[in-house]
Order: sequence, then structure tokens, then C-alpha cells
Amino acid sequence: MSYTKLSRDQIAERVAQDIPDGAYVNLGIGLPTKISKYLPADKDVFLHSENGILAFGPPPKKEDEDSELINAGKEFVTLLKGGAYFHHGDSFAIMRGGHLDICVLGAFQVAENGDLANWHTGATDAIPAVGGAMDLAIGAKKVFVTTDHVTKNGEPKIVAELTYPATGLKCVDRIYTDLCVIDVTTEGLQVIEKVEGLSFEELQTMTGTRLIDKTLSK
Repeated sequence: MSYTKLSRDQIAERVAQDIPDGAYVNLGIGLPTKISKYLPADKDVFLHSENGILAFGPPPKKEDEDSELINAGKEFVTLLKGGAYFHHGDSFAIMRGGHLDICVLGAFQVAENGDLANWHTGATDAIPAVGGAMDLAIGAKKVFVTTDHVTKNGEPKIVAELTYPATGLKCVDRIYTDLCVIDVTTEGLQVIEKVEGLSFEELQTMTGTRLIDKTLSK
């Protein structure tokens, strides 16, 4: 059977389904920021951005864009009722102090034990840009990762051990790729969902470490 990969927006929409009411959540730069568009209006989720915003909402209409109201990725956002601005230092105190229920980050690699690499590929000409990723990886109660399942060259991004510099060790709880959703457990990487038409065996060939099939349709 043939299968279709999820788009970036579809991945973001899928993650939004797993964010519970009342959660304090940091959305990392890139794909994770799209999640704000898919959170239901009747769900109270307090989005945090490391540049010093709490309780922001989806992107504004073009005519309502405010150059002073942006997230850490320099994207325009809206401020929800009760939202607040504060000092960068206070923002990092939220991140480091265990006040975030979830952070959602991108990844270059995720290891089978939950190690995360998302700030540097190790290439000599790469520009280091760790930002607040290390603080988020160890400070949030849960870490979700969004990523393509393989690189543009077809190399696995989910691996047995990291070969890129680490952002955080044993920090990832769940991985959302364009092909599947994986829980990181002490028993191993458990696939709980995969796109329609993709066999578990084919998914395994695109992964750099052993997977455990926990999908309902086997």
C-alpha cells in the first residue's frame, strides 16, 4: 500500500491534540510554533515564549500585526486575555524552575533513550544557536519533539545513539514525525500511531534503532 507523509501543519495539529487543558507550554522555534493555530478556543493553554511572553495565542491577521508582539522565532502572535510580558531573566526562571508542563522542540536527532540533539550538527561551518533549548529540555516536565522521520538525504533522525552534540540527555517523552508518533519508554521506542498505508516493517527500515509496535491496527 502507498502512504502519504504528514505535512508540517498536520504534525502541529496532531501535537495540539495531546496538550491538556490548563497546561503551561513552550513552543520551540520552527514547526512547533505552528501548534498555536490548532489549539481549540475552548481549551485554556498558557503558551510561553522565552523572549518574555505568557498566554499568547495564534498569529494575528495581517492588519493586526504588531512588531513588538512576537515570539522567540520573531513570528507575530496575539496576546490572550490575562496575557503578560516580562523580563528575559524572569522568562528563563520559568523555564529552569520546573514551571512548564510541556515544551515542544525540533530535532536533528533523537536517541532511543530520549537523548536530544537539536542545536548543532557538529559540522565545522555550522553556526551554533542553542538559544534556550538546553534550559527547556531539562526544565519542562515533559518534552515533545517534532521532526521529519528522515533527513533530506534519507538518513534516520531517530537513532540508537546521538552522533550530533547533545542538547539534553534522557529528556524526550514523545516524538511526532511525518510518519508516526513514538513514545520513549524504559522498554524502548513504542510506535503508537503511524500514517495509513505504512507498514511497521517499512517504518522500521527508515529508523536507526529498534522500534516496538504498539499501534492498534497491526
